[in-house]
Amino acid sequence: MDDPSASPKQATKGDVIVGLRIQALRKSRGLSQTALGVAIGVTFQQVQKYENGTNRVGAGRLSDIARVLGAPVSAFFDEGDDAAAQEKTEVFDFLHAPGAVDLLNAFITIEDDQLRREVLAIVRSAARMEYDQGA
Repeated sequence: MDDPSASPKQATKGDVIVGLRIQALRKSRGLSQTALGVAIGVTFQQVQKYENGTNRVGAGRLSDIARVLGAPVSAFFDEGDDAAAQEKTEVFDFLHAPGAVDLLNAFITIEDDQLRREVLAIVRSAARMEYDQGA
């Protein structure tokens, strides 16, 4: 996991993961870095540093972030090597693809089940076309 010899103030791989998850959850909630910063009492630049893993997020601040984003603090961490933790990591990885959060936010606003299925079919078709062209 993290290097135990690393300086306590030096950001680690774990800090980067926490930052990426903060960013994914913030975007999924439609919040700007400025809005999150105001809600937790820091500047948007500090939120950027948290999200980039440049600065470590303290326990109290992470608790504030979790409260604002409506998520448990555990959502920001890997929870062991079990299948659920792996699945959560993969979901967060998918959310980092450009446009993924926007696509999901738009998709969930579609109330008609049939229309949702049709949109999903279009996206899957486009993905197959892209894959076929690359093969």
